[in-house]
Amino acid sequence: MALNVYEGMFILDSARFARDQEAVSAQVTKLIQDAGGEILVSRLWEERRLAYPIKGHRKGVYWLTYFRLDSLALAELNRQCGLWDSNIRNLFIKIDPRMVDALVEHALAGPAALQDRQLPEVGVEYAEADDEE
Repeated sequence: MALNVYEGMFILDSARFARDQEAVSAQVTKLIQDAGGEILVSRLWEERRLAYPIKGHRKGVYWLTYFRLDSLALAELNRQCGLWDSNIRNLFIKIDPRMVDALVEHALAGPAALQDRQLPEVGVEYAEADDEE
């Protein structure tokens, strides 16, 4: 039994999410836990217009999760996600164990972490060309 950490990105139906945010977000957790997984982080990422229509939807709510799950149970979780009406699309990516702590910490911090972060100033230096005649 190989337990791996996965990043799960769900694109959820924005109309259903707007009607009942708690129930839709709880269903993400329920699906993962029913498959035998352990949630590390589960949060709203953002709502945005889709680049192209998916199943007739033009907008979607992106929901980010990090969870620990037996690799053999991933196929069943993926199948259950496909049967869930509020799910437009999902993707699961296996995370390198060396990166788990950093990714979970970043996901817990959320968008506020990006606002507080100071980006270094990048200076461009130009070498002056010597005119040799």
